[in-house]
Amino acid sequence: MIRDYVSVNRDIWDADAVNWVTVGERLWRAETPEWGNWGNSEASLKLLPTDMTGQDAIELGCGTAYVSGWMARRGARVTAIDVSPGQLETARRLAVHNGADITFIEGNAEEIGLPDASFDFAISEYGAAIWCPPDMWLREAWRLLRPGGRLVFLGNHPMALVCSPADGSPCDMTLHRPYLGMWGADWTKVEVEPSGVCFNLTISAWMALFADIGFTVSRYQEIFAPDGATGVRGAVPAAWAQRYPVEQVWHLDKHQ
Repeated sequence: MIRDYVSVNRDIWDADAVNWVTVGERLWRAETPEWGNWGNSEASLKLLPTDMTGQDAIELGCGTAYVSGWMARRGARVTAIDVSPGQLETARRLAVHNGADITFIEGNAEEIGLPDASFDFAISEYGAAIWCPPDMWLREAWRLLRPGGRLVFLGNHPMALVCSPADGSPCDMTLHRPYLGMWGADWTKVEVEPSGVCFNLTISAWMALFADIGFTVSRYQEIFAPDGATGVRGAVPAAWAQRYPVEQVWHLDKHQ
């Protein structure tokens, strides 16, 4: 793991911000939420409470903040944080355009600086969930949640990482890296779609970390590409993602 991952990931997402404007605009307009690289429906996954009236919610690593927009539409008082000024510029514009009252913070989701027990609900979709070390951002999320609060996060499934070539080529049927001791991957020097430094753990390591922090797992989902999907998304071919889990969702509760 490279030590300056925060600045590396910020610079990459700033440079890439222009490429997410169209996607952000489309998802802000979406009648119902859709999730992950393959657009699985909220009806099938149920990541958000149906009614969030009166709830304080935070999105950790918001990007263009369409998830924050969905929560605001359901009645939540929403805060959204992202390390990238470029992404936040789009997020703020789209919030104003869509009439969403969202508090935006430019910063690192590992150390947000808000008071303890500020939120009822926290969520991360390909934000802090993969771009921050789990031990750091999860402890911060736990601190920010009230007793009885919930955290939901979606990121890459560890199986997809194990089957991803180190040069950034699409995921395939070969085991390219060990599962034991998994921490994530550094994609900064690959020739095919260079990205940042991402983080992941084995499933047992995730569960051990949750228990150590004080989270209880209420639900775990393994996500596949839907029937009829084609092409390659996030360096994973549809044919692979229809047979093996490409993404995972953890639903966690804070009981203390």
